[in-house]
Amino acid sequence: MIQTSKNIAIIGSGLVGSLLAIYLKRKGHAVTVFDRRPDIRTIDFSGRSINLAMSNRGWKALRKLGLEDSIKEIAIPLDKRAMHVNEKPVYFQKYGKEGEAIWSISRGILNRRMIDLAEEAGTIFRFNEKVWDIDLPEAKIFTGESEKSEWKEYRYDLVFGCDGAFSRVRHKMQRRSRFDYSQDFIDVGYKELTIPPNEDGTHKLDKNSFHIWPRGKFMLIAMPNIDGSFTCTLFLPFEGEVSFENIKNENEAKDFFKTYFPNVRKEIENLSKDFFSNPTSAMVTMKCYPWSYWDKVALVGDSAHAIVPFYGQGMNAGFEDISVLDELMNSHGDDWETIFSEYQRIRKPNADAIAELSYRNFVEMSSKTANPKFLLQKKIEKRFAAKYPEKWIPVYSRVTFSERPYAEALGIGDRQEKIMQKIMQYPDIEEKWDSDAVENEILNLLAE
Repeated sequence: MIQTSKNIAIIGSGLVGSLLAIYLKRKGHAVTVFDRRPDIRTIDFSGRSINLAMSNRGWKALRKLGLEDSIKEIAIPLDKRAMHVNEKPVYFQKYGKEGEAIWSISRGILNRRMIDLAEEAGTIFRFNEKVWDIDLPEAKIFTGESEKSEWKEYRYDLVFGCDGAFSRVRHKMQRRSRFDYSQDFIDVGYKELTIPPNEDGTHKLDKNSFHIWPRGKFMLIAMPNIDGSFTCTLFLPFEGEVSFENIKNENEAKDFFKTYFPNVRKEIENLSKDFFSNPTSAMVTMKCYPWSYWDKVALVGDSAHAIVPFYGQGMNAGFEDISVLDELMNSHGDDWETIFSEYQRIRKPNADAIAELSYRNFVEMSSKTANPKFLLQKKIEKRFAAKYPEKWIPVYSRVTFSERPYAEALGIGDRQEKIMQKIMQYPDIEEKWDSDAVENEILNLLAE
């Protein structure tokens, strides 16, 4: 269904805002993007980024615009985890079936590319222009240098808030009656570090793996970049015996890595310097509802549903928001009230589900992936899934390598986990894990 051209403002020039701008331009709308920050294409990155893991949902949104192949040029496929447990050989754990992979992309490089593509499509960007207020019924926004300076007023037909977990647009919506809002910070922070390439530009670790050093309540991860380097992220409690709080100087930072990450500490470039120059950042789960104000204003991406990064689905979920909006625009034309109400009805349960799954995956990645019993459970699941693919799809594959609803993945995953907990109590499971008897027990439990 063809839409009447509207004058639309998007607040936020991040990945979701830039992609949404391209979709709206393709539908014939006039689009202006506002961002309080400078143009990311003109500045160095800040040292507070976790590499992105593009998976099926993200690729679908790009494929609909014909952008999948050009974005894959700046990405590296990862088909497995590489588990680094002290005093043991590196253990590789395949993500899914043959040919299934997540794709590592630098957030900054992808964001620059998306802004370029949005500009090429005709989007106007207004950088260094902070939105201080928004009149929701009138779709007016007010920008200025400071909260007390003289503000400029702009009036639009529609406004999309794509301005992240601490959205100014959502902040205004929160003041309305019956607006539900919650935020929950976890007590773990993160810090970015770097492993440089070899002198010949090759990667120092296997470049097609997502590298994890699980250490119980904390962990280090590393994801490859196309220049041969790895972006590392240290996840560590803010306070406690082993924490950011207790690493106060360069010697303590070196001792920490020597104790817990001895096989990688020499590879991390400027370890002590980066540790203290790069910020320690917090992670939050944010939920709210409703996501729209009648037919004028809607929240998309993190401004509607910020999640912790441990399933690699933050960007993918935001891109899937846009896919759903696109389908609704095709179905309902100029009926923006229906578009927005259906959008939030469809997406809210799925946003809540991926928030829950993301938090659980932190526990799995940091604590369980070094546990022999957990690894055996995954081996049993993988064997059964390969033999009975119509009966068993692991929850990770449902989230990462499918486009089925997140809420469905959570519900089916919970049922499968209950079955596996019973299987792990099977007598002599370590010896009999690949036996017909165990296989038949799983089939019986599925039939109950």
